[in-house]
Amino acid sequence: MARVSGSEKAVVRTVAVSYLRTSSAANVGAEKDSTYRQDAAVVGYAARAGVEVVACFYDAAVSGADPVATRPGFAAMLAHVREAGISTIIVEGTSRFARDLIVQETGHAMLRAEGISLIAADDPDAFTADTPTAIMVRQILGAVSQFAKTSTVDQLRAARDRKSAALGRRVEGRKGYATTNPELVAQAKRLHRASPKTGKRRTAAEIAAELATLGYVTSTGKAFAPTQVRRLLGRDAR
Repeated sequence: MARVSGSEKAVVRTVAVSYLRTSSAANVGAEKDSTYRQDAAVVGYAARAGVEVVACFYDAAVSGADPVATRPGFAAMLAHVREAGISTIIVEGTSRFARDLIVQETGHAMLRAEGISLIAADDPDAFTADTPTAIMVRQILGAVSQFAKTSTVDQLRAARDRKSAALGRRVEGRKGYATTNPELVAQAKRLHRASPKTGKRRTAAEIAAELATLGYVTSTGKAFAPTQVRRLLGRDAR
């Protein structure tokens, strides 16, 4: 797209932001590879399409089934594009945006209502086309991704059951912080208590910051994300 000013032509490039997501804090090496792959796919598409990616937002250890509005990286991105007037978000593929079909469709509808286009680098028409066929394909792909994720969980559970039977004792998956670091959970719940003076509670982001000052951080040395804090709080979270 070009805009003519006098006798000169000034090329007006479309600007966009990118959104990356990894779903697990385990297998750090694999997750890093996923991040690099996602970023490369987005940058490659942008270069081919003549789009300038001006910012990148990332949600680490966030499930694709989590509603987009609850993801800290996504929320920060949404605030940024609203303020900057950016109307394009690029992801590697539909599953990086969301694996759960309902989350995918509701999230896409929310962005579209705000005039924001969502583009999948591996299939640029996956979100932008609104023909009945495109909508059906988008829903089918979302359902397949959701099924694949659920199948993987079931397969891992079955593998643990077989190993448990062979060893004669129960073998479980990766233990949560309640088992591996109960002090962390106790501190998170302490910080979540309402102030006796005001009756107010700290937000999940504020609790994460307080935990970091106390030395409680993730395995990569970063502060916990708000979604991780909510998991630490469990039933106590509001």
